[in-house]
Amino acid sequence: MDILELDRTAVLETVRLLEHATPEDWERPTPCAGWDLRRLVAHMAGQHHGFAAAAAGGGSDLAAWQDRPLGDHGLATYRASTEIVLGTFAEQGVLTREFSLPEISTELRFPATVAIGFHFLDYVVHGWDVAQALGVELNLSEKTAEAALLFALRVPDDERRLGPEAQFAPSLPAGAGKGSLDLILAALGRSTDWHATGAVPPPRTLQEHHRDR
Repeated sequence: MDILELDRTAVLETVRLLEHATPEDWERPTPCAGWDLRRLVAHMAGQHHGFAAAAAGGGSDLAAWQDRPLGDHGLATYRASTEIVLGTFAEQGVLTREFSLPEISTELRFPATVAIGFHFLDYVVHGWDVAQALGVELNLSEKTAEAALLFALRVPDDERRLGPEAQFAPSLPAGAGKGSLDLILAALGRSTDWHATGAVPPPRTLQEHHRDR
């Protein structure tokens, strides 16, 4: 499993999805309760900066993980954050480092493969969040989802998911015969029935979304 390539694939998919957002789309609700698309993407950009700082040895400072204001150029701001984290992850020797991830633990340091695995999982899930908000399809292979599922199943499902600052909601039951992405979402408390209007129409393709803009 090439965790760097898997991570890059998931991150670039979020960029691809956001390239189809209209100015009005930034106010759309998302599966993250209380967050519209702008708020979600500000969080995603902040996490990219945080993980880049962690890879460079500075992740213990919580200030590095703060949401990044998107201003009037949300896509450009977000794309720049992806370039920073992917560039840092591509540095020689990054997989031999240990990362400080203070949002998970202020005491432990994490091997790079584990930390980057958490980043990868985040952007598979947040890619789904973005796709749902925009009403388009997430384009990740089953192989990529299978790899992300291994990390999803390592996330503790305990009382830490109940607080207001919890990164994930308590897990949901997973139906029989579900694919890896559905299992990830259930494990992390996401309902696959979520839709911004409360209905569950078939997802539009990116071509249909572009046509309807």
